[in-house]
Amino acid sequence: MDTFQYQVIGKIYSPFTDPRKMPIQPVGASGTRGHVVLNPEYREGLKDLDGFSHIFLLYHFHRTQEPQLTIKPFLDETPRGIFATRAPVRPNPIGLSVVQLERIEANILYVLNIDVLDGTPLLDIKPFVPEFDQPDNVRIGWLSERVKGASDIRSDDRFR
Repeated sequence: MDTFQYQVIGKIYSPFTDPRKMPIQPVGASGTRGHVVLNPEYREGLKDLDGFSHIFLLYHFHRTQEPQLTIKPFLDETPRGIFATRAPVRPNPIGLSVVQLERIEANILYVLNIDVLDGTPLLDIKPFVPEFDQPDNVRIGWLSERVKGASDIRSDDRFR
């Protein structure tokens, strides 16, 4: 099996210090402010990012359990395959959130709609581009009947 190593390039800070009771997706964190502190050696990489309104944050789920291939997700009572969910107990515990970029000051990014646990290690930042990231003819499988209530769902301790 191939293995890889990634460099942590910064940390994500939010008001969420306990995985329980936090939003399960950015839609449930509407208006929640946070910030990302990029390690100083990566600051040059922020050039031109301030022209984007939204960014992807890719991060390491650092407080999760061992990987599981079938889980009961927050939005359903039926066990689902891990790759058909966004649950953190993945073989590679990598998280992804789209957040609104308010501003950048030096190596600090101020963001809105953050749904990430405070102190989470940051792996990468990418700009969100609707023409690239919002394809036509999208199907959302088992979630099609459940996404409407996602903004009100909060996490519990099932993945800790």
